[in-house]
Amino acid sequence: MRIQNQLITAGRRLVDMGLSPGATGNLSLRDGDSFLITGTGASLGHLTEADLARVSLTGVHLGGAPASKETPLHAGFYQRGAEHQAIVHLHSPQAVALSCRTPWSDANAVPPLTPYFVMRVGQTPLLPYRHPGDAALGEDIRCARGPFRAALLANHGSVVSGKDLDDAVERAAELEEACRIALLTENSPRRELTPIQIGELAERWNSPWTHSPVD
Repeated sequence: MRIQNQLITAGRRLVDMGLSPGATGNLSLRDGDSFLITGTGASLGHLTEADLARVSLTGVHLGGAPASKETPLHAGFYQRGAEHQAIVHLHSPQAVALSCRTPWSDANAVPPLTPYFVMRVGQTPLLPYRHPGDAALGEDIRCARGPFRAALLANHGSVVSGKDLDDAVERAAELEEACRIALLTENSPRRELTPIQIGELAERWNSPWTHSPVD
């Protein structure tokens, strides 16, 4: 499938799953030494090729539609390494709600309650609040310590990478579910996965998880 059609299809999937309210969120897909990203104000459920911009890996607009104001966020992830091939940034309700809460640990906003979160997403840091579109969001992603392929942006939403768009979309959906479960259980005694269980899952599924909860 052409790269443009991949983005159009992924946008519709995210809307169908209820993860992109209104005209929020943006997607990108790496293409050699540049990436295609959805344009400013584009609705993910109604994307056309005219809604896409081409941007260098350093964030320079190369052509197409005016790029999303969140372009620095995407560029920052791509600059972390070649394993990041597609990026999904969403304002999905559960992720936004958890991004307004105190993080579970210094390197993970989401508690390890299910094996699927550890397997499919891995540790997910909470990054500092920035105004939407702030170029510092890209630096926060690029320079954040430790391995990760998803993050919550404080009081804002989520950003997730994948080896391709299908991978990034599925990972974003799993993160939303993990945030929902965390919120459902936060006022009750709950049983988290143990460090041994987490370690076994992370090793078996090659998932990033290197930090313990805050004391």
